[in-house]
Amino acid sequence: MLHIVNGDSVGDKLRKGNIRGDVLVWREVYPVGPTFVKMDAPQARTARAAYLERTMGIPADEYAAACASQEQILQNFRQYDEIVLWFEHDLFDQLMLGYLLHWFSQQELGDTVLNLLCIGAYPGIERFHGLGQLTVEQLETLAGTWSRIGERELETGRRIWEAYASSDIGQHVGILQEDTSALPFAHAALEMHLSRLPSAFNGLGIVEQTVLALVRDGTDTPLELFKEVGDRLILLGMGDLEFWYRLRRMAEQPHALLDIRSPSAMPGGPENVVSLTETGWAVAAGIKDGQLKGLDEWYGGLHLQGDPSWRWDAGRRQLTAQDS
Repeated sequence: MLHIVNGDSVGDKLRKGNIRGDVLVWREVYPVGPTFVKMDAPQARTARAAYLERTMGIPADEYAAACASQEQILQNFRQYDEIVLWFEHDLFDQLMLGYLLHWFSQQELGDTVLNLLCIGAYPGIERFHGLGQLTVEQLETLAGTWSRIGERELETGRRIWEAYASSDIGQHVGILQEDTSALPFAHAALEMHLSRLPSAFNGLGIVEQTVLALVRDGTDTPLELFKEVGDRLILLGMGDLEFWYRLRRMAEQPHALLDIRSPSAMPGGPENVVSLTETGWAVAAGIKDGQLKGLDEWYGGLHLQGDPSWRWDAGRRQLTAQDS
């Protein structure tokens, strides 16, 4: 049996527990940077590695080596009688699940049985972020509760990944109109994906809007912001490297939204103080549009450059023309 999981914490706990089989920790950050339908294509690998190194400091050679290693294990999946995918409800995991289901949908499975364990809550945990919160013993209680992956799940995963990897904004929006109920957490996660796009309210995505609101209301250190944003936007499943990147971008000139000051000679330290700039106050209030300096950002296969002619209206769940 092979268990595919997101996160070394979960992988280590499964190895310590009484759950039989090998463990593969799938290391990727699909909510960040360019994605492609075929992620193992050399050109796709090079483009993605360069982006992750530039934005989050992940060395390109390390990224490439990790991808090659995990993909080799995946290619040899037929040596296993059963494979279990362990995932949770947030965007981070749902995209990983979508990618893997898309990949398996292109394979001849033979006698290998695919299973899925995907949860959005656990008894006794009030604010469930993910499987990493669970103890070895709690993870053991989930053993055997997985369900068989059939054609419906594979097809749904295929459609989700192809929509997310598309360069057409219409496909990113259109997948919300399709039936994705075979993967019960997918719809909400994909709505969260769209909420990251420039909004009809002030041109900012949900992460940047939440940061501005928290700073306006008194949260003034990077670590506090990371914790509060994580609690408010649980469905993102955003890691620290991505968050620091988003925070740095908000503080960049011209038209900086945040001022980040270090009271010591240690820039980037936990004692930094975050405040709103004059522009940040205006954007937080919806007086100014947050895309003053334009975009050069990837959301899956969608590369936004300059200032899009549309905005995402979360209330109506549709694209609207940008007011000129």
